[in-house]
Amino acid sequence: MLLEPGMSLTLRPMRYPDFFERYKDAIKNTWTVEEVDFSTDLTDLRTRVTPAERHLIHRLVAFFATGDSIVGNNLVLNLYRHINAPEARMYLSRQLYEEALHVQFYLTLLDNYLPDMAEREAAFAAVDNIPSIKKKADFCFRWIESIEGLDTLETQADRRAFLLNLVCFAACIEGLFFFAAFAYVYFLRSKGLLHGLATGTNWVFRDESAHMAFAFQVIDTVRREEPELFDEGFESSVIEMLREAVDCETTFAQDVLGLGVAGLSLTDLRSYLEYVADRRLEALGLAPVYGSRNPFAFMDLQDVQELTNFFERRVSAYQLGVTGAVDFDQEF
Repeated sequence: MLLEPGMSLTLRPMRYPDFFERYKDAIKNTWTVEEVDFSTDLTDLRTRVTPAERHLIHRLVAFFATGDSIVGNNLVLNLYRHINAPEARMYLSRQLYEEALHVQFYLTLLDNYLPDMAEREAAFAAVDNIPSIKKKADFCFRWIESIEGLDTLETQADRRAFLLNLVCFAACIEGLFFFAAFAYVYFLRSKGLLHGLATGTNWVFRDESAHMAFAFQVIDTVRREEPELFDEGFESSVIEMLREAVDCETTFAQDVLGLGVAGLSLTDLRSYLEYVADRRLEALGLAPVYGSRNPFAFMDLQDVQELTNFFERRVSAYQLGVTGAVDFDQEF
């Protein structure tokens, strides 16, 4: 079974070929930070953004400064050693590369957006010094620490604890905290601002969607193999976790929108968070609890090929090109 203690090393016969296909799909969707052009963003920051928008941007990059590092740490410390299928660990290895790539993207973003060294250092210290970001970080660290002492998943209680950690990082952190951040980015792009940030975010968005899909597939696989793990207590814990995540992100939204950003209200942001939380619950096989709608038309109006995973559809944009020689004299 997928959460059986041990470290299976045998890829043949392959027990979980879908995980291997996810690994191959991830390889096709390779991008680099050097492809992102921040030049127009710098002009926007100097001449076009309002003080309220500048505050939003600074809070956003402060969250980005350490967000993916937290995800990567949990992946190494908790996920890799407990998911016992080599093809799944291949995908996790690729995901770790992508988390490092996101860290590089956000580091480059901070270097461009915050040329002042003191401002940059303050952004990296946000998990300690900015209460709205610290609240989210504390939420993450609590769930990392919840299985810190689990060397092997020997009991059902151990496996439920592991699954809750996986749900936290897939549904709450990657699936809610980051999706809220993406909404701020696409709101700014809907106003013609920060196209470089939006371009890189498109690719991060696609990666995060794939990470969620993998995690949800792991959970579905465990549900088939060990359905007894998914009792009422587990479901209640998941719902409580999502509610807390929505509240954490609402606190961050209050901070981000504290100076009054024209066209973006706290009420709409809260509705969006509830809408996303309901979609995560549905992906986990649970009933929605909020019943809120998505109030952000600008999310629908983005490049469908880049954002299609937001609506749970398969994305195929921006794959690596086919390599090899081309013969123009070949008869067809």
